[in-house]
Amino acid sequence: MSTQVKAHKGPENVKLVMSVIFSPAEPENRALEALEKEFGPIDMVSRRICFEHTNYYAQEMGPGLLRRMISFRQLLHPSSLVEIKLRAQAIEDMFRDNMGNRKVNLDPGLLGHAQLILATHKPYSHRIYLDKGIFGEITLIFKEGSFRALDWTYPDYASEPLLGWFQRVRSLYLWQRRHTQQEQEEKH
Repeated sequence: MSTQVKAHKGPENVKLVMSVIFSPAEPENRALEALEKEFGPIDMVSRRICFEHTNYYAQEMGPGLLRRMISFRQLLHPSSLVEIKLRAQAIEDMFRDNMGNRKVNLDPGLLGHAQLILATHKPYSHRIYLDKGIFGEITLIFKEGSFRALDWTYPDYASEPLLGWFQRVRSLYLWQRRHTQQEQEEKH
């Protein structure tokens, strides 16, 4: 009896998104330029959002923190998350003050059609170790037409305006995937 092994296509490319938390004393323009130089063209930028769901970064970065969410045009293989997190950390290091404190915090994630996965250095029961000290966390899942928070989803990721922003990025991502597939089919 012969068993036939189904060919594995591999994972679909995903969209790189990044949370950019910054001090009003360090305008985000320089950080966005550095990110674009490192990861390619940015295709969507959120408005400035007050970062007020936690004071986790206040001691290091100061009060009145702001956030912008960005997404990048180029779709990437999901296995790139570890290297992206390490490269983002190197960019953070460029924006340290003379005391060694960060003035910019970068949190990359990968958005696909079914979920948002964030990269972190912090281990926890719901995070999976990837490599080089980096863990992956499924932060949002797409179900019944919208992104849904999980028990461990950060409160700001679980509410507006971020949920709506991720919805718009997902729509752009799906359009890019269809467009890319059509181009590949036309080549063959």
